[in-house]
Amino acid sequence: MVWYRLSGTLQRRAPRLPAGRLLIRRWLPVALLLLSLAPHTQAQEQNTLFLTEGKIEFEKKINLYAQLDDNSWSELEKKTMPQFKTTYYDLLFTHNKTLFRPGRGNPDNSRLAPQPGEENTVYNDLDNEKTVSQKKIFEQLFLVEDSTRKIKWKITDETRTIAGLECRRANAIIMDSIYVVAFYTDEIINSGGPESFTGLPGMILGVALPHQHVTWFATRVQSVKVGDGDLPIPQKGKKVNNSALKETLTESLKNWDKKYSQPYIQAMLL
Repeated sequence: MVWYRLSGTLQRRAPRLPAGRLLIRRWLPVALLLLSLAPHTQAQEQNTLFLTEGKIEFEKKINLYAQLDDNSWSELEKKTMPQFKTTYYDLLFTHNKTLFRPGRGNPDNSRLAPQPGEENTVYNDLDNEKTVSQKKIFEQLFLVEDSTRKIKWKITDETRTIAGLECRRANAIIMDSIYVVAFYTDEIINSGGPESFTGLPGMILGVALPHQHVTWFATRVQSVKVGDGDLPIPQKGKKVNNSALKETLTESLKNWDKKYSQPYIQAMLL
């Protein structure tokens, strides 16, 4: 403390701080605040959800109106049926395997005709690139064993939230002509998805086939323990691969009008 004279009296005055010390005192509270926030930010990053096993419920919707012919009879038929048929499926997964199978029932479907592929069960071994599917075609059961479908995805910048998880959009063409829109999340460490849709850097939670008027979207994601015993590989049915199944379908439906047979074949080969 220093003393100085003002109007005949002695007054005390604090010494002037050097510029460096003044800056330190000015910015110290800001630095302490930033340091206090750092552990909170780090904790948030550490708490980000990354699932390696669990269960996902998918809701499949088919636009029934789009299947009708464009005539006056169709307008009458629309009055007797809902626009969409909704079915539910469960997908169980570990870090490298998935099992997609029919889930809970929907009583609203009791008066609606079955759609192709409704009873599909699809097992994917992603590490070994192997797919085993059980498919019922009319009254016959087929066991389709083949390599995992190779899909050339184009990832975009579009995002949306599905079942509480942020997803990114990807587009592709499969089976030469079917345009696919998919949404995947990298918060699930598995490159699978519904049916035979795989190959993105995270779990596929949404799929839309716009020209086929069908979608699959996750409604719920659960973190549950899943062991190999919870993912049984389908065993029953006549053994075929995808090419043989397509030949069988083509031969069986050769007398159908192409506008009906082609969608049926495509649906059974997904």
